[in-house]
Amino acid sequence: MLAVACNLGRRAYTGCMRVSFRLLLPPLVCALAAFGQDSGALPRDPALRAAMEAARKSEPQTLELQARLCGIPAPPFHEEERGRELKRLFEQAGLRDVRVDSAGNVIGVRPGRSPRPNVVLAAHLDTVFPPETALEVVRKGGALACPGIGDDARGLAAMLAVARALNQARVETRGTITFVADTGEEGLGDLRGMKALFNETFKGQIDSFVSIDGAGYGITNVGVGSLRYRVTFKGPGGHSYGAFGMANPTHALGRAIAKIDAFKVPAQPKTTFNVGRVGGGTSVNSIAGEAWMEVDLRSAGQAALESLNRKFHAALQAAVAEENRRWNNRSPVSASAELVGKRPAGRTPSDSGIVRTAIALSLALKVEAALGDGSTDANLPMSLGIPAITIGGGGSGSGVHSAQETFDAAQSWLGVQRALLLVAALAN
Repeated sequence: MLAVACNLGRRAYTGCMRVSFRLLLPPLVCALAAFGQDSGALPRDPALRAAMEAARKSEPQTLELQARLCGIPAPPFHEEERGRELKRLFEQAGLRDVRVDSAGNVIGVRPGRSPRPNVVLAAHLDTVFPPETALEVVRKGGALACPGIGDDARGLAAMLAVARALNQARVETRGTITFVADTGEEGLGDLRGMKALFNETFKGQIDSFVSIDGAGYGITNVGVGSLRYRVTFKGPGGHSYGAFGMANPTHALGRAIAKIDAFKVPAQPKTTFNVGRVGGGTSVNSIAGEAWMEVDLRSAGQAALESLNRKFHAALQAAVAEENRRWNNRSPVSASAELVGKRPAGRTPSDSGIVRTAIALSLALKVEAALGDGSTDANLPMSLGIPAITIGGGGSGSGVHSAQETFDAAQSWLGVQRALLLVAALAN
């Protein structure tokens, strides 16, 4: 039943949630065995059961930590303050070889009986919010409200809860679990933390990867690739009346946006485009000397993303040519596109060991999860062929990336328990 549900995808898997817990044990055992795990050891291991109970009992402490971490500003490219606190917390949790790498990733190691397999459990330090954002956590019953409370203060707190529970219960694993609080997941951070982790810090030394990102119980096994550009249109500029008749960078920008808006893109793999920001000009009565826009191109398929990228560059060239022809090439404009972000697309198959194990554990814990796509830290290892997924940290949330972001902590310890069992299985 499990294999069929995985292959049929979201709809079939969600339907499986109505099956009784007793009937879910065989697929759990099968999934663990398929990944090389002793099919009897994980569910019955007393130390793991003790770790699960420790995670449940310590959830109030985890929520307090989540709120406190949320109150430490970590805007893009300025994660240092929050990173220092994570370094202290890693040391306090008993992790070994705690350090900060060249990209600002905070790393702590929980050694197993051997260095490999090396399983990375990660959560990102940064938020989308600028430094001036008010970060006061408001409690409403069982809910916490604050910008970034779910994404990714929850991930950081859940990751630390896993480390504490494993150590408190003295769980032993065959392989190593490496904990990483990483930089640059959001926006123009461009996965710089992940790129350093996989290409420098632990190049060739990571066997599987799990990221905890936000609330809920979703399992992201498809990495949406993206290309982000800042496009600048330039010309000599001049007085809107006295210099009328010369090519206008702002008008060229407008022509480009119109062409982008007319793109036809496939529904599968889902492929999208967006002009997110525009700017430029001097005054209402001036022909701009410069105008710019920031553009986001995305697709769950690498080939579709490359096709969209070619259309985008062709649209820029056509827009400039049309604007210059319109004014008989008088004081012509030009355009340059700077690539400011590149995230590779990737996919971890739904029938892979890591995905099947995550699904089986979700079923066993009676949490309703579904496979999905997204742009997360897992994109990078997926693109390298390393088994990788991103999972939610439990509870539920709303208003992500907004000032109204909220985290509901109802039974949120289940997210910690699932992450704990998953990395323990992968490390064995």
